[in-house]
Amino acid sequence: MPLSHIVLATFIAMIWGFNFVAIRIGLDHFPPLLFTALRFAVASLPFLPFVPTPGIGWRRVVGIGTFLGVFQFGLLFTGMSLGMPPGLSSVVMQLQAFFTLLLAAIFLGERPGWRNLAGLVLAFAGVVIIAGALGHAALIPFLMVIVASASWAVSNILTRRSGATDAFRLIVWVSAVPPLPLLALSWTIEGGARIRESLTEVNGAGLAALAFVAFAATNFAFGAWSWLLRRHPAAIVAPFSLLVPLFGLSSAMLAFGESASAMRLSGAALIVAGLAANSWPSRERKSAPAELR
Repeated sequence: MPLSHIVLATFIAMIWGFNFVAIRIGLDHFPPLLFTALRFAVASLPFLPFVPTPGIGWRRVVGIGTFLGVFQFGLLFTGMSLGMPPGLSSVVMQLQAFFTLLLAAIFLGERPGWRNLAGLVLAFAGVVIIAGALGHAALIPFLMVIVASASWAVSNILTRRSGATDAFRLIVWVSAVPPLPLLALSWTIEGGARIRESLTEVNGAGLAALAFVAFAATNFAFGAWSWLLRRHPAAIVAPFSLLVPLFGLSSAMLAFGESASAMRLSGAALIVAGLAANSWPSRERKSAPAELR
């Protein structure tokens, strides 16, 4: 891979890591379900008139959009609003790789190798350690983020089965699915008064966070990641995603002074080690379709 492409892949991982800080800032200004709806509306609506449809069935578009937007990010944003730290969230969300592995074995007939299984064991041990270090009040948002990562895995499987060839076209149209159901959920759960208050009193920091999660983390980073995957084997590009939790943890420490106990750090280290075992290039690996992030 050329040096410029290595720099780009690292920059994308940095954006996705910093994205958890931006989410935390945005949640100080918007309720979580409304913030999720706005994220996908901003990422989709400005581009719909100019971007062709992804060329797959609309049922697939709706399915991917529902699991990606309503479940994955709806649960992630809600879990973080209830107290799940952004740095730790950036690590736990990477469990999607192992949920994807299990679902691919069940529904796609893909047989995991010994390194996949070793990585799964390491990551599961990390989750158990982190769960044991959390108090009872923090356990619910932790579980919500785990379910969010499982929803991400479902959207990955649906994406693989969709046959979509242009990832940017897919993400633009998929992003058009979540806003309406999320707005309905926000109105029902968070209430009209809270929605009006957050929209009328939002400031520059809230708008900047919304722009970052929509344009930088969704449109630019996903489009650039897909561009790299079209030019290099997935086994070469995928390991750069290991940098995401490292950037997420470090940026959360700098931005919020987020600290972690030795047990949490040990659990996070095991998850990252499991990801490394699962994702590191091997000669047997073949290119795989891009996954939505």
